[in-house]
Amino acid sequence: MLLYLLDLIGVAVFAVSGVLVAARSGMDLLGGLALAALTAIGGGTLRDVLLNRHPIFWIRDARYLWVILIAALLTMGYIAFFPPPVNSLLIADGLGLSLFAISGAQIAEADKHSPLIVILMGAMTGTAGGMLRDVMSARVPMIFQQDLYATAAIGGIAVYLILQKAGLPRTVAVSAGVLVILALRVAAVVFGWHLPRVHAMH
Repeated sequence: MLLYLLDLIGVAVFAVSGVLVAARSGMDLLGGLALAALTAIGGGTLRDVLLNRHPIFWIRDARYLWVILIAALLTMGYIAFFPPPVNSLLIADGLGLSLFAISGAQIAEADKHSPLIVILMGAMTGTAGGMLRDVMSARVPMIFQQDLYATAAIGGIAVYLILQKAGLPRTVAVSAGVLVILALRVAAVVFGWHLPRVHAMH
């Protein structure tokens, strides 16, 4: 149930971020709905395909699509009358990243994959939808920008796995993993944290 709730909340939050990007890009209603859906289910779809999990989660359970539709329409209704809060896209994207990264990791973990695969699948679940969103709206994907993004997801998943291994309750490990990802994303944006650049010798 915890995994399912994380997934639904992550879908809703990423759908919101898709609508916000669509609005900034001047897309119409259909474009906004399509971008919301792509953002919300893109990462999980890729994860399910690679892990050979069929039917894919949103085909098996149409409630995901209803959550996307409701979240997208509510967001469109709100921004039609009120300006989005400052940094709303970064907040929505950070929440979606943290929730999806941990839920994706749990799905790979439930399939008895190694910790490395768990980390990769979790990070992919959290980042791929946002990357597809940014590419389709002609933006530089956040994953390729300098501040911590995929690294934040990897760090949070690692904390989740370590706490699980240490014997802490799953809810504690999940909460800690989500908070670590959020904290790293906020710190990266506020303080400009980023990984060292690759330098070629001349």
